[in-house]
Amino acid sequence: MADAHTETDLSYAFARDKGLVVLERREKDVRLGVKHGAHPITLIEARRVLRKPLQLQPLNHQDFERALTEHYAREGVSGDEAEAALDAPGGLASLVESLPETADLLDGENDAPVIRLINGLIYEAVDRNASDVHIEPHEDNLSVRYRIDGVLQEVLTPSRRLAAPLISRIKVMARLDIAEKRVPQDGRISLSIGGRSIDVRVSTLPSRYGERVTMRLLDTRNALLGLEELGMDDVTLERVRSVLAQPNGITLVTGPTGSGKTTTLYSALSVLNNGERNVMTLEDPIEYGLEGITQTQMHHKVGLTFAATLRAILRHDPDVVMVGEIRDLETAKVAFEFAATGRPVLSTVHTNSAAGAIQRLRDMGIEPYVLAATLRAVVAQRLVRKLCDHCKQPHEPTDQELAMFGLVPGEVQQIWRPRGCMACGNSGYDGRLGVYELITVDSQLRELIRNDASEDQLQDAAFADFDTLFQNAGRYIASGQTSIEEVLRVCRREEAR
Repeated sequence: MADAHTETDLSYAFARDKGLVVLERREKDVRLGVKHGAHPITLIEARRVLRKPLQLQPLNHQDFERALTEHYAREGVSGDEAEAALDAPGGLASLVESLPETADLLDGENDAPVIRLINGLIYEAVDRNASDVHIEPHEDNLSVRYRIDGVLQEVLTPSRRLAAPLISRIKVMARLDIAEKRVPQDGRISLSIGGRSIDVRVSTLPSRYGERVTMRLLDTRNALLGLEELGMDDVTLERVRSVLAQPNGITLVTGPTGSGKTTTLYSALSVLNNGERNVMTLEDPIEYGLEGITQTQMHHKVGLTFAATLRAILRHDPDVVMVGEIRDLETAKVAFEFAATGRPVLSTVHTNSAAGAIQRLRDMGIEPYVLAATLRAVVAQRLVRKLCDHCKQPHEPTDQELAMFGLVPGEVQQIWRPRGCMACGNSGYDGRLGVYELITVDSQLRELIRNDASEDQLQDAAFADFDTLFQNAGRYIASGQTSIEEVLRVCRREEAR
């Protein structure tokens, strides 16, 4: 493919519209890909710009699109340029205002204005610790929102004319087919900002007013945390360490999407990965690279499912296996069979509570006696936003509010509520913390599972002496770290029982 860009390269807009792309720069000439149907007169202009004789290579539509993407995707995000642009008065808004008033923003000499805007969007998202960037075209404008601490915040609403060039450029950077707008596509952009390695997962989706794009920002520093950095209370942390010290059995992490399950699993793997074990993972997708661990990406189109891959890696003599998610009976059976051979398995299940995970596995078809013998622990978790220390307001709680979280009236004199200020972007919150409940399968619980006890019975036995999610959250409400409104936003009321 082409060498690095120079000042005499073809602009992206010219290459795309005229069907020409630089394939290779050589000492005496340039190998130029020519799409079928390209007008001969455009070759004269290409020869003038490139300043070297041309060696032409015909390309069909698919090969041309691939070559175009490969060549122009090399221009990634520049943290230095983005930081300089955002230091100017107005920040992102000034970048939008500086864009030229043309019908197609990519039809100028180059597409630098759009690249600068994308630089700015991603840089500010990283700077504000956003997990996702949503770009969605509407009838009259383009909505750009960041997901910060689990909640979407609108940051820009520029003209809808920006949609096509902005989304096209992002698709080029993520090596997606820019001509295909009828089906969803997924790609990745790898970049470095301020010494931090950021992996951007890009997903496109056709919508009524054009394609929308979601970019998930994956920062390795935020994922590879030690267990003690997850924010568990001391009792839960010691119980989790005790579970991980056991030589076999299945440990499950459960909770809704975005509740931090993957981060918890990675932290547990870091404890188990002591250099003396063969640790293997099955993930869909692989979110972060883990040193010293074999990670396998699922590929359902070619039959690389969780169950099929799990059977395959068992022949590679693993000591510890992490399965991204137990979605069906086949995967569950293979995971439990492996754990029954005397080795630990980590995985996730999508349920709202720890006791609900046990019921889900029974509903899938796992026999109660297998569950009782093999399951070691279930962690249920949520991420709640932390109140901003600069603006939170005291509030006198009602007895009903305190009782909901297992707090004793009289012992807690005040709780806190959000207000909003400049420091927290007027949201009232800054950062997040984990709320956990943990079921460890002891002899009493093992007997209940074997006898097919109800979810309520399991819940009552498991949390007779330990915190439920609501009780765990109550500790943070009492200490002023979060609010009742925030806990109720991420936890169901029935979990308060």
